Formats: sequence, C-alpha cells, structure tokens
Amino acid sequence: MARRQKREKKLTVEERLEQALVPAEEQPYSVPENWCWTYIKSAYEVTSSKRVHKEDWLSEGIPFYRTRELVKLSNQGYVDNELFISDELYRTFKATYGVPQIGDLLISGVGTIGIPYIIDSENPFYFKDGNVIWLKSKQLLNPKYTYYLYKSNYMDNMIHSMSSGTTVDTYTIVNANATPIPLPPSHEQQRIVDRIENLFAKLDEAKEKAQAVVDGFEARKAAILHKAFTGELTEKWRQENGITLDNWNLTSLSEVVSDFKYGTSEKSDYNNSGMPVFRIPNVTDGELDFSDMKYLKDWSIFEESQIHENDILIIRSNGSRNLVGKSVLVPKLNQPYAYASFLIRIRVTEKILPEYLVRYLNSSDGRCQMFNKAKSSAGINNINSKELGAIILRLPTIYEQKKIVGIIDSLFIKEQQAKETAEAVLDQIEAMKKSILARAFRGELGTNDPAEESAVEMLRQVL
Repeated sequence: MARRQKREKKLTVEERLEQALVPAEEQPYSVPENWCWTYIKSAYEVTSSKRVHKEDWLSEGIPFYRTRELVKLSNQGYVDNELFISDELYRTFKATYGVPQIGDLLISGVGTIGIPYIIDSENPFYFKDGNVIWLKSKQLLNPKYTYYLYKSNYMDNMIHSMSSGTTVDTYTIVNANATPIPLPPSHEQQRIVDRIENLFAKLDEAKEKAQAVVDGFEARKAAILHKAFTGELTEKWRQENGITLDNWNLTSLSEVVSDFKYGTSEKSDYNNSGMPVFRIPNVTDGELDFSDMKYLKDWSIFEESQIHENDILIIRSNGSRNLVGKSVLVPKLNQPYAYASFLIRIRVTEKILPEYLVRYLNSSDGRCQMFNKAKSSAGINNINSKELGAIILRLPTIYEQKKIVGIIDSLFIKEQQAKETAEAVLDQIEAMKKSILARAFRGELGTNDPAEESAVEMLRQVL
C-alpha cells in the first residue's frame, strides 16, 4: 500500500490530469468544447462522518441527521429533528476529524439516495456514517452547481444505475468517487446557477398559483354548498319567480325520509361468489366506488335489504369521527347489491330530491350536525338512525331543489375542470424544471462563453 501511494505521488500533473478526465468513449453525452468530463473525486474529497453509537443518541443537544432528516432539509429547508448528540462529543469530532463547512455538500446514501443538501450556515450538527456522504469542497465546483446537478435526471439515473443495494438503494463513497460529472469553467458555473434560479423562480410563481387552485378545491366546494343551502345560489331565481325564503320550511330528516335501515352483518370476502356488498371503502367523495368489492357467500339477502337507485348510503360507524356521516347517492345498478352493517341506507319521500339531500348531508352544515351527534365507544364513533332523524335542514320547494342541484352540479364541474387544469400545470412545471436542468448540464441554456479558458485548465490547477 505504501509503495503504491509513493508511486502515485510521483505522477506528473499531466498523468494526474489524464486520470481525472473521463475517457471520450465513457462520456455520457457531449458538452461544449471548453467544458470537460471529470469525476466527483476530482472536485471533492468524498468521505463520511465518524461513527456515532446508538448509546450516544440523545433527546437534546447537537442535531444528528440521518437520511430521513437530510431529505427533509433538502426539500423543506428545515426539519423537526428527533436525535441529538452531546456538545462534548461534537467538539471531539470537530477537533479530531473536522465537520462540514459552508460550501460542502451532504448526499443521502441509503434508501432515498442522491438527495443533495448544501451547508450554508455555521449552525453545528452531525450526521450518520454510511447513511450520508460528505463532499468536502476543493473550490473547483460552485456548490449550487453541484446541488442542481444532483437534482437532474442525469444524476438520478446515474446514481441509481450505480446503486449497490439489493433490497435498499445505496450510493456509496466508492460510487460517488466514480460518478462522472460535466465540468464547465467557473464563471459559466455561476451563470448556469443564476439562469436556473431565474427560470425556477418564474416557474415557482406559476406553481404557487396552480397549487392554490388545487389546495382550495374542497374549500370552494364547501362554499358552494353553503351558499346552496342558505338560499344564496338561487336568490336571483326566486326573484324572477316571485318566491321568497319564507317558502323554505324548517324540517328534520325523519320527516323527509321513509326508511332508515342498517346493512347486513354477514361476513364478506374477495373470494366468495355470492352477492357483492358495499362497504365503507366504497363510499368515496361524490360517488360509489365499484373497484374494491367483496362478496357474500350466497345471494340470499332479501330485496328490501338491498340497495337500489336513488338510495343514500351513510357511514354510521367508524374509527375516524370525520368519516362518520359521509354519504353517497346510489346510481343505477345492473344487478343486486347488499351493503355492510357499518352503513345505513335511507330512502326519501316525495318531499325531497335524493340529489338535494345527499348534497346537504355532505355539506359543512350537515356534516357538522352529524359530527356533533356521533358518539364514541371503545374508539369507535357511531351515529344511529334516531340521531340521524333529528338532523335539521331547511327545505325549499321541489322546483327550487331541482334548480339548486343543477347549479351545484354545474359549478362543481367547473371547479373539477379548474382543479384538473391546475394539476396538469403542476405536472408540466416539474417536467419543465427537469428539462431546464437537462439543458443546463449540456451547456444548452445559452450562457456558455466559448472564449473562456477551458475547464481542463481549471482542473489542472487543483491537481
């Protein structure tokens, strides 16, 4: 070993340069002429931390990061840390082995691999050996250039192709040392960073607006329902038809529902061949989900215990109080269906449209009443038929109910379209960011100055 190190010390600069450059036939893609391909080991000293034993983990002190904390730090800029080490142990490590400095990078090495984090402050912390790779700067690469490089699809693909894990992805020090990277001149690195951040800032502004549309979807639907059941949505319609809110009657659910009936308690299974049965997972937002069906052993459930078109199914019992009272309208069915005992079926009288009632039950007012009436026992929240029957609602005429349902449906369609458009924009923004990064590290952002000295000369100086 000593002899080999001695021989390496005798290498000339040109020989060391030859070792530092990626051979032409191994270069992943073409870059501008004044760029070059090198390896991470040429730009950084690649290492990790010294081992911290579990018995040295504390609940307070100097923050101690694993991969999970590093990923959160990279994505969010902060983390609610769980582990710490003593100030004394930290000072020992700092004095003996050193700790990351401003401009160094940490790279996640286990599980979620290749996530970069730039050290940008002097706040003390330490990190887990093996889980995190430490790139000690040699001042060859702009740390933000390296950060964005690790965010690119090129680096992601390269890292995962090098992963040495069998069940868990791993990015080792050996892998990191051997990772080929495109190296531009130093001024070009800064221009690339500036260009990326300028473009990303504009995309982030658009992303924020699109995300606000997505995040506000449920709130806007709730506002529409509130306006519907306070009469605001049909105020103009009433004026045009000479009707006032005095025509709305205060009533209870028991006065407009002809039947409350609990579902079957017979055991169902995916492998049975009898009647399909709807369960709590089938009661989704706005409609029944037919994709996850279980079946009874036979078809012996009487018709009066089945569900039919325009019935309403309500979750009456669940561990989550927020799910109790969630309601769905049964569509036209092409065969008999049963429903499980944690659901309750209601059928309306001619006084109320089922479409109107299910929307009211899912409104903030309806859900609030059910939430307040739900009782908890042994961790299970329940609402029974008597409590459901006591729910109060204001009831307009059938004609106005139809108008309200029509307006709600029309507005919901528009809101759904707006949400889907915003989600598509979010997907496009992420794709555009990946495209920007791909172009950046190919020298295709229009920032490169071919008259600048080659990066090879810059590399030569650090060797």
